[in-house]
Amino acid sequence: MDATQFDWNTLRQRLAQNPDRKAFWRSLEELADTPAFQALLRQEFPQMAIPGPTTSRRTFLKLMGAALLMAGCSVRPPRRQIVPYVNAPETVIPGKPLYFATAMPLGGYGIGVLVESHEGRPTKVEGNPQHPASLGGSNPFLQASILGLYDPDRAQVVTEQGQIRTWQDFLNALQARRAGWQETQGAGLRILTGTITSPTLGAQLQALLEAFPQARWYQYEPAGLDNLREGARLAFGRVLNTVYHVAQAARILSLDADFLYTFPGSIRHARDFAAGRRLRDGAADTATMNRLYAVESTPTITGARADHRLPLQAAQVEAAARLLARELGLAVPEGTPGMLDEAQAAWLAAAARDLQEHAGASLIVAGETQPPAVHALAHAMNLALGNVGNTVTYTEPVEVEPSQGVASLGTLVEELQAGQVDALIVVDCNPVLTAPADFDFAAGLEQVAFSVALSPYLDETAARCTWHVPATHYLEMWGDVRAYDGTVTILQPLIAPLFDGRSPHELLAALIGQPQSGYDVVRRQWDAYYQAQEQPAQPDAESFWRTCLHDGVVAGTALPPVEVQLRPDWADALPTGPTGPTEGLELIFRPDTAIWDGRFANNAWLQELPRHLTTLTWDNAGLISPGTAARLGLSTGDLVRLEHQGRRLEVPVYVMPGHPDEAMTLHLGYGRPWAGQVSQDVGFNAYLLRTSEGFWHAQGVQLQKLNRRYPLATTQNHFLMEGRELVRSADLEHYRQDPAFAHHEHDEHEQPSLYPPYPYEGHAWGMVIDLTACIGCNACTIACQMENNIPVVGKENVAMGREMHWLKVDQYFSGPPENPTVHFQPRPCMHCERAPCEPVCPVEATVHDAEGLNEMIYNRCVGTRYCSNNCPYKVRRFNFFDYVPSDESPLLQMWRNPDVTVRNRGVMEKCTYCIQRINAARIEAQKEGRPIGPGEILTACQQACPTQAIVFGDINAEEDPVARLKEHPLNYTLLAELGTRPRTSYLAEVRNPNPALSG
Repeated sequence: MDATQFDWNTLRQRLAQNPDRKAFWRSLEELADTPAFQALLRQEFPQMAIPGPTTSRRTFLKLMGAALLMAGCSVRPPRRQIVPYVNAPETVIPGKPLYFATAMPLGGYGIGVLVESHEGRPTKVEGNPQHPASLGGSNPFLQASILGLYDPDRAQVVTEQGQIRTWQDFLNALQARRAGWQETQGAGLRILTGTITSPTLGAQLQALLEAFPQARWYQYEPAGLDNLREGARLAFGRVLNTVYHVAQAARILSLDADFLYTFPGSIRHARDFAAGRRLRDGAADTATMNRLYAVESTPTITGARADHRLPLQAAQVEAAARLLARELGLAVPEGTPGMLDEAQAAWLAAAARDLQEHAGASLIVAGETQPPAVHALAHAMNLALGNVGNTVTYTEPVEVEPSQGVASLGTLVEELQAGQVDALIVVDCNPVLTAPADFDFAAGLEQVAFSVALSPYLDETAARCTWHVPATHYLEMWGDVRAYDGTVTILQPLIAPLFDGRSPHELLAALIGQPQSGYDVVRRQWDAYYQAQEQPAQPDAESFWRTCLHDGVVAGTALPPVEVQLRPDWADALPTGPTGPTEGLELIFRPDTAIWDGRFANNAWLQELPRHLTTLTWDNAGLISPGTAARLGLSTGDLVRLEHQGRRLEVPVYVMPGHPDEAMTLHLGYGRPWAGQVSQDVGFNAYLLRTSEGFWHAQGVQLQKLNRRYPLATTQNHFLMEGRELVRSADLEHYRQDPAFAHHEHDEHEQPSLYPPYPYEGHAWGMVIDLTACIGCNACTIACQMENNIPVVGKENVAMGREMHWLKVDQYFSGPPENPTVHFQPRPCMHCERAPCEPVCPVEATVHDAEGLNEMIYNRCVGTRYCSNNCPYKVRRFNFFDYVPSDESPLLQMWRNPDVTVRNRGVMEKCTYCIQRINAARIEAQKEGRPIGPGEILTACQQACPTQAIVFGDINAEEDPVARLKEHPLNYTLLAELGTRPRTSYLAEVRNPNPALSG
């Protein structure tokens, strides 16, 4: 039996005999404590489920020959001629970056960003502190978007039937089509886009439809908000946009809503949620600490941060919402009886009482994957609790023209199949891959005589269209986009288009018959907006334009709240819920936490980023509960065949603690035959089983176990520290009684050292990570990778424990595997004052500086790895191979941070506290004749964190926030008894459970 296989029944018996034998555990394998797992612990680099890469004799000789040939050659990059500026631009100073504000659109909604640029080359993306959707925070999608800009697999030329053409060729072909559309008023012309919130693009589409009144515009998002729109219509009789004010909420209940990660305003929600739990100012905060309840069908980071979590099948969530509404006094139909048991009903009743006790300061959030009835119930409950106007408000729709995406796409498919479409324009959408399987969009597309796809890649849809026009990256284009609350950001390009790409504005201008640049289109829109203002804030249109670009927001564009009231017949209008349990499994579809709906599938950073809670990399799998796995005789890595409505798909299973029984979750976006070299043949295509009726979850799916296994690369059991409990957690009442519990309950007696103490009289850099605030989103991991030029290593090397991430977010579980509590702990280098790695290095490649930093001198390192063996925290990474190939595309070299060395093969790497940022701040302070101020230096992980869980600074400066946190009673260091004196410490986690639900 390998490390991923265990006897679930035996494990359950062990826990029953001694339920407290392990307070924290990393995986089911560790909890089971099998002999195979003990063998895994003895390996420095665990093989996990994948054997090492096998090499044929021919390949071995070829590699050895190459090694001998290169033995006397330099491994440095070749020299290139450098040509200086003749007349340098005024704003460009070599070596000094510039920052520009723009926004990243995702699913149609904008996230405000600040982009770092070196001599016209974007290298880093951060959240814009002035933008309401980010407030300076970010997420993995935002951080990794730079790699998408420089992806050499992006489409580079205009093509017609696979043949290279020019933009002018396309315009000529389009002009010929326009002549026919003018005669028929656009009959047969159809436009398909994703969700559109851009005021300029919306105006262009309206102008196009006015020019061709018989044309039609459809919108579709594979991970869209259709249910939110229809839920508002059910409740209020019209579509409205819901804005959640999480910061004002003392009690929050999530109905299958991952509002900390997947919502359009998730970065802001995460910031506000963490602010309501922060205990950094001492016991005075305990009276205001919020409490989160989560009802969810798939384990998410929102559920992981909940004080109480109720795992249910997706079809049961509506029954839970109806029961909750009745507990709150609303007269709603009960729905299908028997969907919930007594324990689940008692859980919901206790949550309802807590919400009522905090009426006006509570919040109920419904997830986008739940049907409209759940959203209507959530709206009604928020109104009944008096939350509207406090923790939740409503505005007019953010979208230019709200539509039901699945129904909209279905209408288009019907027209395609009926032969009513002779021209189809697809804008940044990939329906051949993402459309429901019962629509068969590809077959309908074949009947269209003239089809155009504007997309960044030659994807599944573009390959079947007559014309393909490469789409610009958001950092290459002029445009605009609205945030979740309606705030507009004007997109400005940081770099000229790297390829022959065009923006949606340029394509729409050509369709209208007025080809022009994106800048002209957007500038005209906002000049008109300025002229329409009665009391403009700026003296002229140019000042207004420059202010908008500088700030990254158009002031005053957030949508105002509107008054709402329920329809009189809203309860009677609720659709009938599920009829009850069905034979077979429930199949749940969710966007992936790294590649989303597949649009980021060719981003290697995101592919190698460990997924939330599973820590899977380079794959997706069918998530099932331990109980279901035991019933079906399955273990992680077993291949199964799923069958639903005559459609089949083979997938591996992953046994997921906390997953509801008799259900399986599949993440979207994988199994693509071609979307680039990175994404080719990675994972399994869940879209093949997704239908319009079972868009988010389907019932009655049949599962057949196959006698084969599939290798999955996970990082959960990598870099273990021999079972020592590193997370410290307690509930709020325990903290009130014993604020220093993190120290009193652990042996921290420090052994005497042979080394004399060193007086750090100047700066003494240190870091504190607040485990109560950390939500485990992995934004810090990607930010560190981006800032420090960290390579990806591929699936096989990850499986052998060779991933290179300098910062890893560890996940720990406590409690029963059926519904465990989840704890997150980011683990960078500890920067020990008495670092065990330093005395064992034979060449002094790892040394200490006068400010307490544990530094790496890469050109000294000879790769003995003694330092890694001697590090008790396992935070060092060894560069086994030249992960940067000698023939790497010059494009991929452009994203690298010029302030950080690109390491060659055979050296040890680790976190440096972003020493390049420390040095930059030191230089500026010296030039201005002043000391470095508190908060002046932000490490990459600190800057990216959406919850401000990471604090860095000078522990010798009393006014520095990190110095105050070091004195907090919750502050503790890992393995303090070893006497290493880490500069990185943690604030122990505190949760706020409901006493009525204790136990």
